[in-house]
Amino acid sequence: MSGTGLPQNQWPDQQATPSPPPRSPGAERIAGHRRRRRNGMRCLFIELRETEIDQLIRRKLLAPNSRNDLGALRKALYAFFDDTLR
Repeated sequence: MSGTGLPQNQWPDQQATPSPPPRSPGAERIAGHRRRRRNGMRCLFIELRETEIDQLIRRKLLAPNSRNDLGALRKALYAFFDDTLR
């Protein structure tokens, strides 16, 4: 620091630009909701029965060792929807 109370690498006529405040979790959630809506998507939570997971495995949409992997289940459901609804 210099005698002016400013760090030595900052001149008195330069102003530090404040960074934008971080978004709250609620603001992030709403931004995601709006982004999905613009892309024609909806977000929902579903519960799967073990028998439904077994069907995804039987149809070769899900590897047996991935039955507890949420990302793999999501991909398997997308593949099921694509095969069934198109």
